[in-house]
Amino acid sequence: MIFQRDYYSPMDRAYNDSAEPGSEIALHTDAMQPIDPEAMPGEESDFSIKDIGMSVPMGIAAANVHGIQAKIRSGANSLEIQFPGTVRGSRNAQTPEQYGIDQRRAIAEIKRANDVKFTTHASFGIMGLSGADQHGNFSWTHQKMSVDEVKKAIEFAADAAGGGSVVVHTGEYERPIAEMPWARDKNGKLMFRRYYTEADDAQFPVIDDRTGQVITTVQKDRLVARAKWLRANTDYDGLDQHGNPVRIRKSDYIDYEGKKIIDPYDPIHGRVPEYNETSGRFEVEMLHFDDFVKEAEERNRRKEQQIGRKLRSEEMDYPEEVYIKATLETQEGHARGWALQYARGFESYQKAVKKLEEMRSRYALLKESIPKDELWKIMQQDGEMRQYSGGILPIEEIDPVELIDRELKQARHNMEYQYQAATSQEQQAKDTAETRRWMISARKRMYNAGFMGYAETGIYAMEKSKDPKNPVMVTMENIFPDRVGGHPEEMIELIQGSRRRMVEMLTKKEIETEQWDSQKQQYVKIRRPNEYYKGISESEAEKLAERHIKATIDTGHINLWKKYYIKDPNLTPEQNEKKYHDWLMGYVRKFAEKKMTGNIHLSDNFGYEDEHLSPGQGDSPIREMIAEFRKNGYKGSITVEPGAAATTDEGDFYGLMQTWRYFGSHVDTLGMGGTGLRVGAPNRSWTEVQSGYFGQTVPPYFVFGSYAPSNDWTLWTGVPME
Repeated sequence: MIFQRDYYSPMDRAYNDSAEPGSEIALHTDAMQPIDPEAMPGEESDFSIKDIGMSVPMGIAAANVHGIQAKIRSGANSLEIQFPGTVRGSRNAQTPEQYGIDQRRAIAEIKRANDVKFTTHASFGIMGLSGADQHGNFSWTHQKMSVDEVKKAIEFAADAAGGGSVVVHTGEYERPIAEMPWARDKNGKLMFRRYYTEADDAQFPVIDDRTGQVITTVQKDRLVARAKWLRANTDYDGLDQHGNPVRIRKSDYIDYEGKKIIDPYDPIHGRVPEYNETSGRFEVEMLHFDDFVKEAEERNRRKEQQIGRKLRSEEMDYPEEVYIKATLETQEGHARGWALQYARGFESYQKAVKKLEEMRSRYALLKESIPKDELWKIMQQDGEMRQYSGGILPIEEIDPVELIDRELKQARHNMEYQYQAATSQEQQAKDTAETRRWMISARKRMYNAGFMGYAETGIYAMEKSKDPKNPVMVTMENIFPDRVGGHPEEMIELIQGSRRRMVEMLTKKEIETEQWDSQKQQYVKIRRPNEYYKGISESEAEKLAERHIKATIDTGHINLWKKYYIKDPNLTPEQNEKKYHDWLMGYVRKFAEKKMTGNIHLSDNFGYEDEHLSPGQGDSPIREMIAEFRKNGYKGSITVEPGAAATTDEGDFYGLMQTWRYFGSHVDTLGMGGTGLRVGAPNRSWTEVQSGYFGQTVPPYFVFGSYAPSNDWTLWTGVPME
């Protein structure tokens, strides 16, 4: 059986009796507890203080270069230099650009002189690279600003840190949790939701891709009225719209002649509503969001049949898109219908005007040659005159030319009204069709702008890397559960999609895009030169993408899923806890096995808020996570992010010491040459014992844990603790 030693230095009251002679250092904190060797991240020589660094948010934990150096003197072997500021820096929220050439050179020299490692954290103000702003809208301007913030951090990492991870927050946009496929267990039972009714009234943002503005939020429990489309009732051999023989299957869209509709989603020549001969009305049905889920699947199957391969995420139609487009289709159809109606009225009045003008010419000639009363009689017997003068002629005698002029004026007014109304409705139909074309789900925006942003920063990291053994890499951090990027599946999708886009940008000479052709009055495909083209092979580009785009896993963020976990009422509290634990570790294991990780952040919480407790002070299974990553070969940076310890306890370095203790590392420096894990420390005399903790001049009453004196215990020397 393996036991651990739960002490820090010979001052610890558990010294000499906490472990059997020759016992191994393990990674649990309860003294004399049996330890499962399988759960150990490594032996003391493999995982120790030197493997765990500390974050240094500039302007908060350190004010300048000297502040960075002070953290190293505290005993940290690696630091993550973090920048809270966005765009322009301030004293308490600094940015990379506040550190000039001399300061960057000084930081690089400090790194070399002390043989420490540095990583970098881009602006805290970034929430993904999809271009979402604080109001939830998207813009390419905001996307460019976010990408530039990452580039600033990349330049700093290359100059001052010599390479390494550049952490970037994800959190592309808010999305419902209950509607995501990973929110259910293997039996299809819902495991996670943001609030009690989310599965019923979940909301999905839909944006106008031209402006990036959220046009509407599709709510799941809102019904939409739409035409019931005419479909075939049975399989049969028939014709398509163009008269070609075709096999028509049950549920295929057909027209009123029973012919198969080639493109059912064409707004003009596509599917037609079902006509009820009994009621004399066209059928309309109320549709739920679930109906649009099925239609989106139908559309995607049709696309896959057309292109002969499985669709990528960015190529798919999504239920919220189909939902909002159904509403717009109704508006477009209404406008087109009225346009046709007004056009028919215009034709009628146009004919009337032409006839009335002919009649006026005829009666003007008659007026010159016959008496007025005779002219009146002729007019009374004129069928055309009766037809084009409202059907009823006046009883009193009236000049026919004057009557025709009056009718002409009214007909011309009516004709103008009809063509103005028809044109207006036609314009509205076209505007609606154009709007419908640009309506996309927020996830589509992420696939476009987000993938491109991460790929662009990945290429920039590649270009700025100087040391092949320590390349600059963009590492996306799993953010909070209520935003995209907070779930491991989303992180994997972000990384894979961004890597794929980076490969395309590096290997394709031209990029395909769309441009409006005013002569053809339609969008046409065009090709433009690709400014990122490097002329390398696809396999080489894939290796570069894997090297420069990775993940940062935050052990505190992932534990926040506990807040949204749905406890099974049929299980005991212990069983529910185990189910949640198994779910969390299952995804950690999946991510670790994919070897996408380039950085790990250590922080703890109780599953509600990201308070950044020191590891071991909350209930996140941090040791098990680290064990899983190391078992799968992870040897990258591991950084403690002190938060609560710096606010409610002794300070940010106290949080680092708590972490060392959590992982079972003893850090005394008494003895010849120092016996702690940071070897090479100078010899200490007994008079320096209270300051023997990495040279810290801390009085005894500031020590914590088992150092703390009590009335029933004294040092073996008998020297009182005061």
